[in-house]
Amino acid sequence: MKSLRIALPLLLSFTVTAAFAQISAQKSFDQLKSLAGSWEGKDSAGRPVQASFRDVARDSVLMSEVQREFHSGVKSNMISMIHLDGPNRLLLTHYCMDATQTRMAATTSADGKTITFDFFDDTNTTPDSTNTRRLIFTIVDANHHTEDWTFFAGRGKETKELLDLHRTEAAQK
Repeated sequence: MKSLRIALPLLLSFTVTAAFAQISAQKSFDQLKSLAGSWEGKDSAGRPVQASFRDVARDSVLMSEVQREFHSGVKSNMISMIHLDGPNRLLLTHYCMDATQTRMAATTSADGKTITFDFFDDTNTTPDSTNTRRLIFTIVDANHHTEDWTFFAGRGKETKELLDLHRTEAAQK
């Protein structure tokens, strides 16, 4: 009987935790899917940025594409694919302009407006590769969001980039 009093609360706790994770992952995915459409804005250095989000693979994946041009004239194009991994986990694979592929798992703020993806592994890297370590989406409102990127640029040198994006006028109509 004593073991039942211990086991039952533990079982209920695990069940509630699993149900919350499933709701949180799906809710976060739905929140990110609300970004579908075209976006424009500025990066941390004030350079113009264009971004787009669209559902692909029968709405099971959200594809994000970010395009910008650096002062040197070099164009950057990054793709991220966001999807559920079972009912309890939301993943993002980032295909960087440096030819690395970083995988990250999501956590969500209590208010659901901030979704943070943190690094768990990557491919096609060397110790000198640049790769993404964290991406934080903050959804300000239906027509405004930010993306706060953290990169490790070779041998652990951290850099940050903030994209401040607004839905394009054509996408708002």
